[in-house]
Amino acid sequence: MHLLIAALLGAVQGLTEFLPVSSTAHLLVAERLLGFADPGSVFTITIQFGSILAVMWLYRAKIAGVVRGLPSDPDARRFALMLFLAFLPAVAAGLLFGDYVKSVLHESLRVIAIAFILGGVIMLVVERYRPGPVVHQADRTPIGRAVAIGACQAVALVPGVSRSGATIIGGLLLRLDRPAAAEFSFFLAMPTMAGAFAHDLWEVRHQLTPDRSAEIAVGFVMAFLAALLVVRPFLRFVGRAGFAPFAWYRIVAGVAILVALSLNAL
Repeated sequence: MHLLIAALLGAVQGLTEFLPVSSTAHLLVAERLLGFADPGSVFTITIQFGSILAVMWLYRAKIAGVVRGLPSDPDARRFALMLFLAFLPAVAAGLLFGDYVKSVLHESLRVIAIAFILGGVIMLVVERYRPGPVVHQADRTPIGRAVAIGACQAVALVPGVSRSGATIIGGLLLRLDRPAAAEFSFFLAMPTMAGAFAHDLWEVRHQLTPDRSAEIAVGFVMAFLAALLVVRPFLRFVGRAGFAPFAWYRIVAGVAILVALSLNAL
């Protein structure tokens, strides 16, 4: 039963990590509903690396090209600099507020619900009134806009906001088109999630016990496979339908959580 629950949670992590719906919030709610104990958030931290590896695998040709081109290719150096500078606001926010977020906000389903609803409303407003796009390729995003999107990502420390949702909304406001905003979110996820994973794993290293290795391995593999399946279809979907369906999902889910809390069902 523990392995089945671990597989389900891994699938939830992989399916929601790169969608603008907050994987952290989904994991916290799912763990509460399934009665899954995760002391020190060891399971949650380690399975996230499966999602990171999935997107890195999908963009392996791009990553390899950038690495090979760093010594001599101006475009490769510009791309690496763009991601590095966009990554810095999340680092600063994590160092300043990370402990408070994990110890206080992660325990509040009400905060998650409110963040779901507000994020959905903002997404609907941005979809309707956003300025016309002028950037159609994520890797051609001007560095100033990239840093501003990185600042939006820092807000996603609050559970329920969604890292991908914050960066996508920021991208739309900064005149990236929908596919470019989503793809930029994927690119920025690589250093951000890898850095967060390394930091958090070091903090919980003493809690990585052999008796939890099986459930962690199952969750890791499921997160990898689920993320691998969702990224490309997501890009095609938002190119056709936009982000409004995800916004409405967030609003409905947030209201459902508030109702469940009022009935003491969560």
